[in-house]
Amino acid sequence: MNSPIAIDRNEILKRYKPIVQHTHKGMQGHALIIGGSYGKIGAMCLASKAALKTGCGLVTAFVPQCGYDIVQIAIPEVMVVTDDHDKYLSEITFHLEPNAIGIGPGMGQKMATQKALHDFLSNTSLPLVIDADALNILAHNSSWVALISPRTVLTPHPKELERLIGKWYSEEEMFSKAVIFSLVNQVVIVMKGAPTYIIDGDAIYVNTTGNAALATAGSGDVLTGMITSLLAQSYKPIDAAILGVYLHGLTADIALPETGHQSFIASSIIENIGKAYLSLEG
Repeated sequence: MNSPIAIDRNEILKRYKPIVQHTHKGMQGHALIIGGSYGKIGAMCLASKAALKTGCGLVTAFVPQCGYDIVQIAIPEVMVVTDDHDKYLSEITFHLEPNAIGIGPGMGQKMATQKALHDFLSNTSLPLVIDADALNILAHNSSWVALISPRTVLTPHPKELERLIGKWYSEEEMFSKAVIFSLVNQVVIVMKGAPTYIIDGDAIYVNTTGNAALATAGSGDVLTGMITSLLAQSYKPIDAAILGVYLHGLTADIALPETGHQSFIASSIIENIGKAYLSLEG
């Protein structure tokens, strides 16, 4: 196994692109976030707001009908498109031209949703982040992994990773299975944890930011929104993953003196993205 490359400020500054002075929202990219089901629309609110706060110009949320009012009221800056079904996704069709798509937060695993994901993956070649229930659906239908476009970013937590690549009995075996999965399927894997590792073929990166405060509900949904936003801003998939993970962790380092570990929540990540960016400018 190659020794991991540390994702530190130096590594980030090689990849970070400051905003062009005379830009406009159309140049900043359009991110589409797809997911949500009855009782889990909050995941979509977190991911969509995080995408906006990470700098893309436009964000659209694609949710079941029960999520329409919730997203419109919770985040007025986000546009909303709905599925025909009230409580879960049954068909993913839209007349938009996003630059990148994040799929999975709060999505659930209804059979109709599984079929919708299959048809969606068969018909998209846009830069993509796959998370949460979309990963679990892929794990149940392993032949569908072949439908994923090259350079897609997968963001599993340890249990989701295990469902995808199979059980492991040592850290070494986990890395070797993840590397093989990444190479065979040409995907970037963000292995969420403490610390978070990113696998890009046989290159392994380890994040240096973050602390235990990030172990909170919705933290992963926020990360999905952040990475999707960076893809929409035309970062390469590996750079979007590296920068997204670094900024995500940095928000917890910045906020910790004020929040402590206990009262830091996923919304606190979103509130501190601006400060995390400012620390790159400084």
